[in-house]
Amino acid sequence: MEKLNVGIIGFGRIGAEHAGWINSCSDTQVACVFDLTQERRDLAESKNLPSTPSVDIILRDPSVNAVLISTPTSFHFEHAHAALNSGKHVMIEKPMTLDATHAFGLVEQAREAGCVLSVFHNRRWDVDYLTLIRDKRLGVFGRVFNVESRLGQWASCVGPAAREWRPGWRNEASFGGGGLLDWGSHFIDQLWILMQPAVPVRVYAQLRGNVWTTDCDDFARVAIDFDDGSTALCEINTTTTRPLPRWHVDGALGSASSPHSLEFDTSRWADFSFSPADGSGQQTLEIDGATSLIGSSAVTGQVERGLWSAFASACRAEGEPAVSPQSVLLTMKLLDAARQSSSTGRAILIDRVVGEVESARLRNTCADGPIL
Repeated sequence: MEKLNVGIIGFGRIGAEHAGWINSCSDTQVACVFDLTQERRDLAESKNLPSTPSVDIILRDPSVNAVLISTPTSFHFEHAHAALNSGKHVMIEKPMTLDATHAFGLVEQAREAGCVLSVFHNRRWDVDYLTLIRDKRLGVFGRVFNVESRLGQWASCVGPAAREWRPGWRNEASFGGGGLLDWGSHFIDQLWILMQPAVPVRVYAQLRGNVWTTDCDDFARVAIDFDDGSTALCEINTTTTRPLPRWHVDGALGSASSPHSLEFDTSRWADFSFSPADGSGQQTLEIDGATSLIGSSAVTGQVERGLWSAFASACRAEGEPAVSPQSVLLTMKLLDAARQSSSTGRAILIDRVVGEVESARLRNTCADGPIL
């Protein structure tokens, strides 16, 4: 089987991680790396990865079948648009773009070009999330009417960024910085899929820059109303020394929560304690045997490699990418609504068309189990 040759546009921290995942798959390999800085290109070369100072060289190379866009968020649309114009298949790091309008544009462009487009929402297969989805579907909680999803820490979301080029861009709004578009893009994506078949109808958000930045948010609280009366809350708080639980769930048959982890340990996040409404005593929810593998250090990167293999199969017209670009459009609409709500101080109504169409599709295609 001929391998999918992938060009990487942006070799920062996450771009370098992708290179490892791509080259460890049997059906993908890194063909060339672009980065603005000589230091990052030198790093690529030290890993035996060819590099170039020009995006155009990658886009004009007929041997490059696909590209990964792993530049700062504000560049995602520009680079993906150029890649699709060049006839390349495209994988984009999350969030897909800065706004839903550009995301819709890329989906339509990919359709017209006959190219595969996908977004790297790998946290749709986190063990804590899959455990919660399974137990909700099994009826453990009965009718679920409240879900709260949080990340708390006293540290900027910039984290271990590459230092060679503008290492603080995640705290700059013009580059797509802030907790909402960082962790929030994953968590909001998880929440609306989890709450299916309910559909989001309204968003109210508070985005604040309190400690690490005044340019965007280091605190993001997003409340979502659903058409069945249920609610969800996403909170990214990088300004607390007392983090709240990672998950809290309320249902007609009882409530559950799981602890925070400053190391972002998904197996720790999956340690759900359930208190039945009938008072029968606290229980620990069992982690499914298959999904528990994802939290194991022995298989670190297994989901990510699976996403790349699925993408490669789709590029060979042998299947679909694990994350369809259409399934990310509602996520983008919710992120847009959150920013609009925070800036105006009012709740924002959500157009239900995308939610209803993609809800039906996702019930059969997404978050049914790990990519192994």
